[in-house]
Amino acid sequence: MAATMVSASPLNILSPNRTPNKPQMEPNVANVVLGNLHVKPWYPSFYPEDMVSGRKTEWLYVCQWCFRYTSEIVKFSAHCKACPLKDEPPPGEVVYDKADYIIHELDGADHRLYAQNLSLFSKLFLETKSVFFDVVGFFSKEKMSWDNNNVACILVFPPWQRRGLGQILIGASYEFGKREGRFGGPERPLSALGRKGYIGFWCGEVHRFLLRAPLKRMVAVRDISEGTFIMQEDVVAALKEMDVLEKRKTATGSIVVNKSKLRAWADRHGVSREPIVDVDAFVEAEGDEEDEGSEMEE
Repeated sequence: MAATMVSASPLNILSPNRTPNKPQMEPNVANVVLGNLHVKPWYPSFYPEDMVSGRKTEWLYVCQWCFRYTSEIVKFSAHCKACPLKDEPPPGEVVYDKADYIIHELDGADHRLYAQNLSLFSKLFLETKSVFFDVVGFFSKEKMSWDNNNVACILVFPPWQRRGLGQILIGASYEFGKREGRFGGPERPLSALGRKGYIGFWCGEVHRFLLRAPLKRMVAVRDISEGTFIMQEDVVAALKEMDVLEKRKTATGSIVVNKSKLRAWADRHGVSREPIVDVDAFVEAEGDEEDEGSEMEE
C-alpha cells in the first residue's frame, strides 16, 4: 500500500493516498484511526450516543485486532499494548488458506461483540447497510435468505482496496454458495462500487467458462449459469459488459460469442484463465473460543 506521513495526525498515523468519491451522507466521525492508519470515513455509523451524541466526533480510535473503539487516545494506546488478539489470529474458523490470503468464518451469535464492533467500523464505509449485531475485509450473509442471496454485504477496508481482495471474497462467497446448494448472488441493489466489483467477477468467470467450451459448440445462457453458479441475468450483464457478442446470429437465431474479442477483453483487463479462488484451499472449519469486543475500558 502506498502511504504518506501525516504530521498533523496523532501517533504518526499513516494515511492512504487514495481519496474515494465524496458521499452524500455526512459522516458522524471526522477521522478514524485503525492501528497506525488514518482513514477518512465515508458515511455515519451507529456508535454509542455518548460518544457521538448527534455531533461529529473529530477522532475515533479503533483497535486493528479486536475493533474495540474509543475517542480517547491515551486509552487507545494502553489497549493496543495489551490487546488479547494482538498476537492471535482473528476469531472464528479458518475456511480458506491460500498463500498470503486466509479467510476466517465466524458466527455473529458466537462472537457477538466482536462482530458488532466490526460491523460498527464497517458502517463508516457502507452507505445503506444497517448494522446492529490482521482483518482487511469481509463479507456477511444471512443464515436464512428468502431471496437466496449468498452475500448480504461485502467490504474491503479503504487502505487495502484495489489489491484484488474483493474478487477473492466474492469468489469465496460463490464457492460457499455452491457447497451449500445456494444458487443466488449478492443482496440487491448494489452500490456503485459493489456493482463494479461484481461485474468484474462475473465477466471473469464467464470468460473462463466460454474459453473452456469447445469451438462452435452451442452454449446456452443457462449452461453458463449452471457452470458458474452465476444467475442468468448476471451472465447476460457480463456478456454485454465485455462487448463480445456478434451482431449476426446463427440460422437458429442464437447469439454468437466472438472468442477473439473475448481473449482481447481479457488481455486488456489483465484477466487470467486461472480461477479467482483455489477450491483446494478451502479447509474444514475448526472451533474457536469466544472473543470479546466492546468499547475500551479503563
